Amino acid sequence: MKTADYIELEEKYGAHNYHPLDVVIDRGEGVWVYDVDGNKFMDCLSAYSAVNHGHCHPRLINVMTEQAAKLTLTSRAFRNDKLGQFYQTLAELSGYDMVLPMNTGAEAVETAIKAARKWGYQVKKVAPEQAEIIVCAGNFHGRTTTIVGFSSEAQYKQDFGPFTPGFITVPYGNAAALADAITPNTVGFLFEPIQGEGGVIVPPAGYLREVERICRQHNVLLIADEIQTGLGRTGKLFACDHEGVKADMVIIGKALSGGFYPVSAVVASKAILGLFRPGDHGSTFGGNPLGAAIATEALRVLVDENLIDHAAELGNYFQERLAEIPSPHIKEVRGKGLLIGVELKPEAGGARRFCEALQNRGILCKETHQNVIRFAPPLVITREEIDWALEPITDVLNME
Repeated sequence: MKTADYIELEEKYGAHNYHPLDVVIDRGEGVWVYDVDGNKFMDCLSAYSAVNHGHCHPRLINVMTEQAAKLTLTSRAFRNDKLGQFYQTLAELSGYDMVLPMNTGAEAVETAIKAARKWGYQVKKVAPEQAEIIVCAGNFHGRTTTIVGFSSEAQYKQDFGPFTPGFITVPYGNAAALADAITPNTVGFLFEPIQGEGGVIVPPAGYLREVERICRQHNVLLIADEIQTGLGRTGKLFACDHEGVKADMVIIGKALSGGFYPVSAVVASKAILGLFRPGDHGSTFGGNPLGAAIATEALRVLVDENLIDHAAELGNYFQERLAEIPSPHIKEVRGKGLLIGVELKPEAGGARRFCEALQNRGILCKETHQNVIRFAPPLVITREEIDWALEPITDVLNME
């Protein structure tokens, strides 16, 4: 079968809720992937930062195959021998007391919402059913009905209501707007340190420190969604670390398993996650031995291979070189570490055509918010590989 045959099968039998580039990948190694026709591409999306460790990292392959041959799932009705080790590894690396594992990022966001509300009622003593969580315009926290209900993207909500109440939206990057929106019923502020899906939007310097101060002043939980920005992507363990901010809760997913398996988690203090009691929350697959073993090894690889500092160094280099491209189409290059957005001018004709042209030159990336090309290769990328990519990127960004 060729590319066209696989696309025909997808289009015939699959729901049309994605708009992928017409490349059919069947193999990957490091920063490179190969399609069914034998063509080689540099992956500059990393499955939306889930593949931070590179495709098919050998240490993760070994752990996954060994564990899969031994035990994959017990549910949380029983204990397994991998979960405690995962808890310890993540807690010690992140600096938080407790871990609550789930599977997808959206599940972890839902978990944080429940935890914040429970804390609000039991600790802050908010009146029953009155808890409010403040969110930011332009956010992307997942696709569940609760989460899309507080999105500011009209398409995410169209025909999916009614939605869960209790969410207040403020402009992103505006700390004063957050302060003005807080009421006695406010239990949490849920935010992304950098809005990835929103277009790689980096808030003003000092914003994170100021919202931390405001939340502490008003006894409001600071809830950082680091699903895309965490685990080294921006050149720090968490993107909040760039301003020395420690959120009350951190939501982690995507790269937590190195792209091998759906694993997510919420990390927080015992004062927050310790409020959960048996029966309050759960997941059949959350904390399963296969996912726990893979995630533990993925965290160790992150440290052992110094991927966080590598992302900082190579990200700065990549961003600087992109900013030097003399293209009439570029409005701005922004980002941190290896999460970089190239925003195009409106008259450039949209980012999609540039992504399609890059595909033809052996580079895979994806447009976001119509006019932004996101460059987020695996953290294992080398300077030589970046140098290789710059020539086709420069050519494409200068096309008519």
